[in-house]
Amino acid sequence: MKIHTLKNQIILSFCTVILALALIVFWLGYWVIQKQVFQKAQQQVNRYLDSARNFYDSEIESIGARMSLVSYDGDLESLRKRLNLDYLFRVGREEARSCESRIVQAVLRDGHAEGASRLISESELAAMNPELRARAEISLHDTPMARPTDRGVLTGAMAKEYALPLFDAAGEPAGVVYGGRIMNRDYSFVDKIRDLVFGDDLYNGKPIGTVTIFQGDTRISTNVVDEDGRRAVGTRVSEEVYQLVIEDGLRWHDRALVVTTWYKSAYEPIRDIDGAIIGILYVGILEEQLTDFAANLLVLFLIAVALAAGLAGLLAFILAGSITQPITHLLDATQKLSGGDWDHEVPSGTPIRELNRLAMSFNEMSDQLQQREASLKISNEKLADLNKSYLDLIGFVAHELKGMLASAVINAYSIRDGLLGMVNFKQRKAVDSICRNLDYLDATVKKFLNLSRIEREKLEINRQEFSLRTEVFDVSLQTFAKLIEDKHMQVVNEMDPGLRIQADPDLMLIVSNNLINNAAKYGTEGGQIRLCARQDDGRVEVEVYNDGRPIPPEQMDCLFKKFSRLDNPEKKKVKGTGLGLYITKQIIEAHGGDIQVEPRERGNAFIFHIERVL
Repeated sequence: MKIHTLKNQIILSFCTVILALALIVFWLGYWVIQKQVFQKAQQQVNRYLDSARNFYDSEIESIGARMSLVSYDGDLESLRKRLNLDYLFRVGREEARSCESRIVQAVLRDGHAEGASRLISESELAAMNPELRARAEISLHDTPMARPTDRGVLTGAMAKEYALPLFDAAGEPAGVVYGGRIMNRDYSFVDKIRDLVFGDDLYNGKPIGTVTIFQGDTRISTNVVDEDGRRAVGTRVSEEVYQLVIEDGLRWHDRALVVTTWYKSAYEPIRDIDGAIIGILYVGILEEQLTDFAANLLVLFLIAVALAAGLAGLLAFILAGSITQPITHLLDATQKLSGGDWDHEVPSGTPIRELNRLAMSFNEMSDQLQQREASLKISNEKLADLNKSYLDLIGFVAHELKGMLASAVINAYSIRDGLLGMVNFKQRKAVDSICRNLDYLDATVKKFLNLSRIEREKLEINRQEFSLRTEVFDVSLQTFAKLIEDKHMQVVNEMDPGLRIQADPDLMLIVSNNLINNAAKYGTEGGQIRLCARQDDGRVEVEVYNDGRPIPPEQMDCLFKKFSRLDNPEKKKVKGTGLGLYITKQIIEAHGGDIQVEPRERGNAFIFHIERVL
């Protein structure tokens, strides 16, 4: 795991949060721009299409309104021009029934005025006026995404037509008068809608808003321009729009490739009086302008977010410095304090109250530690003097007692064994008790002498090569043979006499005496003492086992402590100083080894390891 400084970690954490917030705000801004600019633009296009449809229908009604205000007894041609129509005809009842116009047939049938869009065939156009036929004829042009076609020229025309019934004296329809405007290449309607809704502004040479009337799938009236800047009459709608609008009769609204330029577009079908789809009405807004506007807005938004993130990063850097600088001072002071420089103080003039309190608390702690250090120094000097006196006393008393005990032991054993005269049974029994107590006192004095050597750190190791069994453990078994015999214990010595080590034989004999003595004293009467040793990767493992009560796990920590004895009823009956295992442990560890106790099913095994240096 890579480790960072606190300042870098704080700055990194701040920057991570700032970056995450900046990304969230950016995406939120992007979403808002998309929703507010493009989605609202598309909604606006739909409303524009509704307005264009209303204006389209109102133009048909306007033709009818003008036609209803005049008389048709005079010259129809002059009347046509005055009404601003491309054609105007009056037909009788029989002629109206066979007229190609379904609007005329409906007016004759229903007896009331009617207006709608309709397709005019090429032959009917020719009969009306050759000029109208020429105007209506439009050459088709290849258009990206349009459906394939074999046609090269659009014939016929699409018109906005209105018809009025003519009644006889009896009030019965005697004929019909009808007139209309051909939409092919009639740009007044599409331009009027564009000017009313979008104006005539251009963006990069292209009109911002466009309006188109399609005859079938072909543009017959439009202000959409092609690559040459001319009105794109004769181009066709895409196959996707054709299928949805003309074949399925639905409104289509989305971004669309209009000739060569992308527009936010809306298309809806134009139907004749019978409901058949004969064309399309289209309104679109130039997408390039919206895209550039959104991009500029997004750039401004990004700049604002970047400035805010930069300012937040700067504030994070300043804040991290204001937090970490006092902590750095505190860390330096802690290192100096650990090095013994008690006079160093931490500055407490930061603008952060909690850090000032921390600095003041540290300075107070430093003063108290300085005072305590001085007090401890005096106490340690007194304790050192007391410890020296204690060690001197142990050494002196043990040394003096050792000399007196040697004489007392010799005299006591001389009396017991009759070397100074015969003793009776009662006297021998009393002298045996004196000898046992002197033996215990002699062992205790030796332990205190060893303890004095250990406490003074004068436990010198004089390594010699010797047999661990014959020169150490056999000697210990012989020393405690009477104790083992009195408890009727069986000794099983499985040590190899050929196993030799390099260690201090006198110190190892102390270890052996302590372990054998404990095994005999605390073992079960009539039980077994078992000794074994084996080599293990350059080390020797020695095990001294005796039958007895297994030592509870919670008491094991007390075994090798100074002056510590186990809290067992059996152990309290046996005399002991609580020093034997402590001395044993110190000697083994001085040889670079270790010792532990392992409770068994019927007893305990003391196991120690030392290096086998040869």
